[in-house]
Amino acid sequence: MRILIIRFSSIGDIVLTTPVMRCLNNQIPGAEIHFLTKKAFVPILNNNPYISKVWEWDDNEASKILTELKKLKFDFIADLHHNLRSLRVKRALGRPGASFNKLNIEKFLLVNFKINRLPDIHIVDRYLETVASLGVKNDNKGLDYFIHPEDEFNIKNLPESHQEGYIALVPGALHPTKKLPPEKISELCAAISFPVLVLGGKAEENIGNTLEEKFPHVINYCGKLNLGGSASLIRQASAVITHDTGLMHIAAAFRKPIISIWGNTVPQFGMYPYLPEHNSLSVIHEVKNLKCRPCSKIGYAECPKKHFNCMNQQDIPQIAQDALLAATKLPLSES
Repeated sequence: MRILIIRFSSIGDIVLTTPVMRCLNNQIPGAEIHFLTKKAFVPILNNNPYISKVWEWDDNEASKILTELKKLKFDFIADLHHNLRSLRVKRALGRPGASFNKLNIEKFLLVNFKINRLPDIHIVDRYLETVASLGVKNDNKGLDYFIHPEDEFNIKNLPESHQEGYIALVPGALHPTKKLPPEKISELCAAISFPVLVLGGKAEENIGNTLEEKFPHVINYCGKLNLGGSASLIRQASAVITHDTGLMHIAAAFRKPIISIWGNTVPQFGMYPYLPEHNSLSVIHEVKNLKCRPCSKIGYAECPKKHFNCMNQQDIPQIAQDALLAATKLPLSES
């Protein structure tokens, strides 16, 4: 059976689709799995052994790509993005399939009226619902992330102070209202009595440099590694402190202890760390009972209410304590 999976973005969302590829490959004899995504996200999938071919989508080359895809006469299309672009692909190919339910109405009700009608189900399980008609079931083996050998980071290249263990700190997020303010991140580093590595992209380079200059136990790798290199350091970390980001889901793929910090979005959207049978490895920190939260299903450039209580009221000492407990293999607290 030849199957096309569509998911154009983002890092986290594509990592969250990996159980679909694995289950299809392992449960359907002779499955040939193709994945269509944007060029920026191809490296996430290139080393995945469950995929036969990764296709790069380019809006400027759409007709050419669709012509090539149409030749393959897919038996099934799993649309895990469900937007206008994926609708165009499905209409052009004219093959049977199913689309991911984005639950936009339910999210709208929660964001705008604080009425929670979202099902208590992780987005991974909702992704898997798109292929349920093929007889595919969740194998409960969690997420996958496959690092190219050239991207593996040799832990011996770290200072000796960090070679025996470190906490990976991910200070970034796609939207400012999903991340702690710089002063809170600095307060967090001050409260952690354990080696820390700061990970992220160029956007986090300045805060990473500031933290490294201020704290002797902090080393900054923001903007210095590609995604595979950062993933390698996540894999070798003792614990991970992160906002709702792609690196959070990569940490879940490696079954790392995760201390996740939530601001304007909420875990009820179904994108909390996916750790089936390993729930003890995760603790979620959020300021509960705020009437304004969630204020968005994605995020804003700044707090609409100007107080930013969802992050400013975070219990920084408790986050630091949970990170230390996780890094030293002690039970995490309940937050």
